[in-house]
Amino acid sequence: MRIRIFAIVFVVFISTTLTGCTFIIQKGRRSDVDKIEELSRQLEELNRTKSVLEDRLAQEIKDNQVRLQMMEKGLVITFVADVLFDSGKVNIKPEALSILDKVARVLRENVPELNVGIEGHTDNVPIKHSNWKDNWELSSERALSVLRYLVREKGISPTRISAEGYGEYHPVTSNETKEGRQLNRRVEMVILPQATKLRDKKDTKGLAPQGYLK
Repeated sequence: MRIRIFAIVFVVFISTTLTGCTFIIQKGRRSDVDKIEELSRQLEELNRTKSVLEDRLAQEIKDNQVRLQMMEKGLVITFVADVLFDSGKVNIKPEALSILDKVARVLRENVPELNVGIEGHTDNVPIKHSNWKDNWELSSERALSVLRYLVREKGISPTRISAEGYGEYHPVTSNETKEGRQLNRRVEMVILPQATKLRDKKDTKGLAPQGYLK
């Protein structure tokens, strides 16, 4: 019995860490068991997807062009921006399309129901010789370029994909070195777990249910 309780707590801890969601358990509620099972299923699904991507992107990972990480926000696929784009540009390099094609296939075949967020990031070097007003605009346009390619060329549904630009304000390391700035110039594709709300049939209409996944 103690082992079973520990397993349930472990699943809830890992799942809430992954999703960044608030999860309230109440003793004896069937809906809480359903939530645990759903979160566990999503965690397993994302881990399986990570394994598939590791296999299909093995060379790119070895060459430090792509990184895969399970993070609080979901399964994150990080592309070094220099691999996808020329300096100050937003058109995807032709030689980089094959990398995106591999990811698009996984999005269609392995996680067809999960949403995808595309995030553009830059280093902190101000834009001087470019058509873009600032790093925010550049990072946004790069994220949109990836989104448009996945939707228009690879058939990813526009209802499950979004794009955001963060400019220089979410670095992963210091911008003091050339190597650091290269790592900060990146595009992240985040496969998002579903934030599922499971309501108990006995919950009163119009009242927020007490067992709730935000």
